[in-house]
Amino acid sequence: MSAQQNKQRLQVPDALREILLEFSIAYLLEQPGDIVDYAVEFFTKLQESRKASALKQSVDLPSPDESVLSQEDEPVVQRFVGRRKSVFAEAYDPENDDDDEGATAIFPKTDEQRARLTESVKNILLFRSLDKEQMNQVLDAMFEKKVVLDEYIIRQGDDGDNFYVIESGVYKAFVNEKHIHTYNNSGSFGELALLYNMPRAASIQADSEGFLWAMDRQTFRRILLKSAFKKRKMYEKLLDSVPMLKALQNYERMNLADALISKSFQKGERIIQQGEVADGMYFIEDGKISIQISQDGGEVEISQLGTGQYFGELALVTHRPRAASAYALENCKVAFLDVEAFERLLGPCMEIMKRSIDDYETQLIKIFGSKNNITDTR
Repeated sequence: MSAQQNKQRLQVPDALREILLEFSIAYLLEQPGDIVDYAVEFFTKLQESRKASALKQSVDLPSPDESVLSQEDEPVVQRFVGRRKSVFAEAYDPENDDDDEGATAIFPKTDEQRARLTESVKNILLFRSLDKEQMNQVLDAMFEKKVVLDEYIIRQGDDGDNFYVIESGVYKAFVNEKHIHTYNNSGSFGELALLYNMPRAASIQADSEGFLWAMDRQTFRRILLKSAFKKRKMYEKLLDSVPMLKALQNYERMNLADALISKSFQKGERIIQQGEVADGMYFIEDGKISIQISQDGGEVEISQLGTGQYFGELALVTHRPRAASAYALENCKVAFLDVEAFERLLGPCMEIMKRSIDDYETQLIKIFGSKNNITDTR
């Protein structure tokens, strides 16, 4: 193969695809006045944040490990540099969309089809921030498409109609008839034209027979953008009620909101266990939590927490195993922040959390009588 042919087969880096999509969603949600200023501000903050995290952990942040146009590096809904403002002429506005259910397409599926679709979408990072209900909407809204050899799925310059997830088959992407990427039995494509209401930027042609799962533009935008918008608004309200987080700037709280993952627990269910390695911390959205420690073969409750409070941070601050267990006193909903996002996003709050360790030990001393009696619980 000649050097010229090698140049024509340029591969678009995975990290570039992921950041472009992340920014696309964030821009459509926030609608800033100047896209260039917005992009400069974000990438500067992103760079500073990653440098700070690398210094704290003494390791590099993990690199993206997947290769599709619609994937992202982390659950945070982040940013991208747009091309031209005219493509937003028919932009979807999640805040003013009151049609939650009625307009969402539903395509009945057999159990076998649903199982195949679930397997196809499980590694699509674009969908990983969706909760169970939203994920079911995704599965309901997608329809199956059989593909034959040499068929064009999308053509450069056409209007965007569907978003596609690959179940099987090989697909090649072309820009101005130059081959730029190959999808081999996995991945997804077609989302940017839908997000930006712009013509297709590339052609996708089948290099084998195969099967795709497709979702129409309106449903795609509603599920993706509205769910991201609702999640951010819900968590911003929750985070505003946490006094510790007043130390964060507004954009830092937005990034924190994007990083949270909603989890539900039934009455009596254990959320964290004393002695385990900490994987993250929790903010209580709804319900009551009992914090308990082991004592004489049983457990003793040392506190109860409610909506707007948080737990699980002490093990992350001290780098020790969990000092206590947490149980749901009733059906509860919590927002989970994993340890990596904790290190990256909550640096400004670290001193406040360290001070809470003293409060924690004071509670234990009241129960056990002296600090010597509680050393094994830390």
